[in-house]
Amino acid sequence: MQADQGLQILQDNIDYCFVDVTLLVEALTHKSFSNEQPGGMIACNERLEFLGDAVLDLVVSRYMFRLFPAAQEGELTRIRAEVVNEKGLSIVARSLHLGGFLRLGRGEERSGGRDKDSLVANALEALLGAVFCDGGFESACVLTERLFTTPIAEAAQRKHGLDHKTHLQEISQARYGQVPEYVLVCEDGPEHRRHYTVEVQLADKPLGQGQGTTKKKAEQQAALRAIARLADSGE
Repeated sequence: MQADQGLQILQDNIDYCFVDVTLLVEALTHKSFSNEQPGGMIACNERLEFLGDAVLDLVVSRYMFRLFPAAQEGELTRIRAEVVNEKGLSIVARSLHLGGFLRLGRGEERSGGRDKDSLVANALEALLGAVFCDGGFESACVLTERLFTTPIAEAAQRKHGLDHKTHLQEISQARYGQVPEYVLVCEDGPEHRRHYTVEVQLADKPLGQGQGTTKKKAEQQAALRAIARLADSGE
């Protein structure tokens, strides 16, 4: 795969087009690659990783603050800690196939660096830092929230048994005297690995969509996004 083609594929994967592609290249450059270059003039991703780590913490914290208005500090901290750690980040990074786009030194390549949790997790933080530098805070927010909505929802359910469909129903009944409806938008993939897209509606007005390997997971994600939308808009 040519380098330019790889960069375009990754931009398609994250649904973000860089104005300054050199920031994306830097985010994908491990120090082992930089150290092998003559003159040592090629920047590695450690500075962007530092920035992306701060961006990630802020965006995830803000998102959960809006999403779980009744949660106490300790609850929010525990959910964030489960999502924003090396293992959690590596899972999200692999969903983007990020390891395949890294620029690694020969030794790191031979030792399987493309599949190391630490390397792909750090590269994901660097990627978020690069998006922040290229497109600003809101662009970084859009990408981060899209990538981490499902991990946050799953962490919240594991930690506290939060049922987002029940939560949304309580909100909609209290505010509007109505219950939300869930509509199957799309079902695709092979029989052994189906993928569902579900939209939640209130009085025929779409509030959010969710995806998952089961209808139940898709409905939970749709409900979570609807709760976030209602919290943002104050509707």
